[in-house]
Formats: sequence, structure tokens, C-alpha cells
Amino acid sequence: MTSATKVPDLYPSRVDPAPAIRERVDPVVYGDHDGPLNADQKAEFEKQGFLQVPDVLSGEEVDALLSELAEFTGRTEVKDDHRTVVEPASNEVRSLFEIHRTNRVLARLIADPRIAGVARQLLGSDVYVHQSRVNFKPAFKGKEFSWHSDFETWHTEDGMPRMRALSISVSLTYNYTFNGPLMLIPGSHKRYVTCVGETPEDNFLSSLKAQEIGTPDPDSLVTLLTEAGGKIAECTGGPGGITIFDCNAMHGSNSNISPVPRSNVFVVYNSVENALVEPFAAPSRRPEFIAARDFTPVE
Repeated sequence: MTSATKVPDLYPSRVDPAPAIRERVDPVVYGDHDGPLNADQKAEFEKQGFLQVPDVLSGEEVDALLSELAEFTGRTEVKDDHRTVVEPASNEVRSLFEIHRTNRVLARLIADPRIAGVARQLLGSDVYVHQSRVNFKPAFKGKEFSWHSDFETWHTEDGMPRMRALSISVSLTYNYTFNGPLMLIPGSHKRYVTCVGETPEDNFLSSLKAQEIGTPDPDSLVTLLTEAGGKIAECTGGPGGITIFDCNAMHGSNSNISPVPRSNVFVVYNSVENALVEPFAAPSRRPEFIAARDFTPVE
């Protein structure tokens, strides 16, 4: 098993025979920097671990992105690309990875100061793209995704040392309660749930379709939910809104058995001061299109 040289493992996971809940040792908001968010929004993000901001993009901008995606996903070479993930049963496209490198229109969106500026503001530094993708949840067939903390995977399998990253989801369609929206446990980002089970070689081949290793145990989830007052937040809203959530926020989504599909652009920004080292609990690195090791700041 590969270890991280000369970097302490502050968040060990997948190494002990039983799960545990540990306290976070890193800040949530780094410093007091100017940016698109106001003081109340920053405080809300720090407290809850997520924040929704409606109408960041105009309707015309969303329409242009949807048109671009329709043309892009219709290409045979895109569906056959190793960076494209399909639904396990239906073979419909589930995710397109590394879109900041494969599509200029989406690359401009990811660098847009209304979006990347939020990451710089909350993380207190320049940022780079750790991962980017378009997520689709087709009508009737969109599969659920189990509860998990992204950081647990990014730490153990990618070698991300500290909790100084966040995700931003840009809605391209309506997110309703019934079409499998993102769900989060408020306040869960301040607790770290360790997982059991050794990471298999090339775990990403299966985890991108249905995650099993790196998912929390039921008792820990009950504890987090109890601490949140029994509340689970459903991130609903219209096209053009963004959802920002901390790297350690416990989240998941239900399957979409409704007739209404949903789509979003998803990007992970990591601080340039939190560059990846070797994986802390995995045999080898995940591929670059999942965990980038080009730490060039987003301009």
C-alpha cells in the first residue's frame, strides 16, 4: 500500500477494523477574503457546510450550455471515451469527466469569477481544478448514490492532505424533491467518519458507478443525523443556481424514477496550498482525469 511521504496522516481511514467519528482539525472558511459571497453567506457555509445561491447564471447562459452539451454528448468519440461513465444497467451517460480540458465552453464556465471566485474566497488562496464533470440523472433510470464524504476518498485514494477543498454544482435543469437531488446532512462537515475495508486496486472502475468502499457505516450516519436535529437538506432549485458544499459534507442522492431528468456541471476546487501527495490508503493513484495533479491555478 502506497503511503504519503513526509506528510502526516491527519485523517486516517480504511486502516482500522471498526469505524469512528473524529473531529475536524481544519478550518471551513480560510481567512476573511473578498469575493462574490457576502458575510451572511460565508457564515451560513461555515455553519452548515453548504450554501445555495440562485440565479448565478442567466437563462440565456444556461440555454447555451445545454445546447453545447447536447452537441458534445452526441459525438461517438465522447461516449466511447474512457472519461465517460455510463449507468450500470441502462448504459446511458452518467458523467463526463475532465470537461475543463475537453470542452472550451465548459472550461470558461469553470473559470468564471462568479464561480471560481467563490472557491478562492472560501479557501483563502488560488485554486486549481481537482476534478470536473457533467452529471446526468436520466428520467426513470437515474441511479442513486450512497452517502459519503468526498474528502474521505480524496484523502485515502488521491492523497489530498487537508480539508481545504470544496465542490460547486451548477444546475442546468430544475432540481425537484422527486428527481434525485443532492441531499446533505447539515453540520456533518465538522465531523470525520472513518471507513473500514482496504481499497482494492483500480477501485475507481466500480466506485464511479456505484460506491461501496469509502461509505460510512449506518450507526455513524444515525449519529450525524441526530446531531443535525434529524434534518436532511434537499438541494432543489432552478437552472442557473449553484450549490457550494464543503469537501467533508456528508451527502448522497436518491434514484430518479420520475419522468424529469436533471443535469449539472460539477467542479472540485482545491487550494494550491493543499496539493496532492501519494495516496494515504490505496495501492496507487487514481487517473488524472479523476484526480488532477496539474496544480496550475485557475485564471
